[in-house]
Amino acid sequence: MISITVDDATLRANMRQLRDRDIRTASSWALNDTASDVLAHVQARMGEVFDRPTRFTKNAFMVRFARPGNLEAQVTERPSVGSRHYLKVQEFGGSRGRTGLEGMLGSRLSATGGITAAAPAEGARLDAHGNWSTAERNQALAAVKSPGGTRASASGSGKRRRRRSGFFVPKAGSRLSPGIWKRSADGSIQKVLHFTSVAPAYQKRLGFFDGAEDVWQRNLPLHLRRTIGKMVARLDTRP
Repeated sequence: MISITVDDATLRANMRQLRDRDIRTASSWALNDTASDVLAHVQARMGEVFDRPTRFTKNAFMVRFARPGNLEAQVTERPSVGSRHYLKVQEFGGSRGRTGLEGMLGSRLSATGGITAAAPAEGARLDAHGNWSTAERNQALAAVKSPGGTRASASGSGKRRRRRSGFFVPKAGSRLSPGIWKRSADGSIQKVLHFTSVAPAYQKRLGFFDGAEDVWQRNLPLHLRRTIGKMVARLDTRP
């Protein structure tokens, strides 16, 4: 629990001029502005501890605003990301849950053995955030519908034809490591996605609470002075 004491004679004098409803309204404004400051702090922390965080990650939190009848503001996860758990893991440490991609691969490629986690390999095309590019991911998933499956294109004519190009998963017993591989038209292959039976584990690193209480304690009194003063100014203009 955060306890804040404001020793401000002007603030107290202003509050004595206001009705309870006015005070509660001004307090809700101050709480909401402070919660917005905390949210901005959390998003800035993500930029410090994550490498090129996506917009989805930075927008994972939201403010539940206070109202005059409920003087509590919250900075909380959006409902749309609550089941993802990856930010909780980054905050508290431990093993992360399965992603949607990993669940789909595990179901689709069950014959290859357990697929607990997947991660881009050296041959993968990455986007600006360091994630597997959407275009290549969709091509690979469309190709890999069964173990050893491939989405391929053949070229050449006559007796000599170039090897089929596309994506494939090595069959059981292959010398290639588990994952999705890409074969080029010249026959060369590169691994684009690693499969592993071990879930990634993370050390505590986000520090969601680091500095958030400092922001709250520093900014709430400032916002209260401003919003109470604003409400008094309104009172002075009333007929």
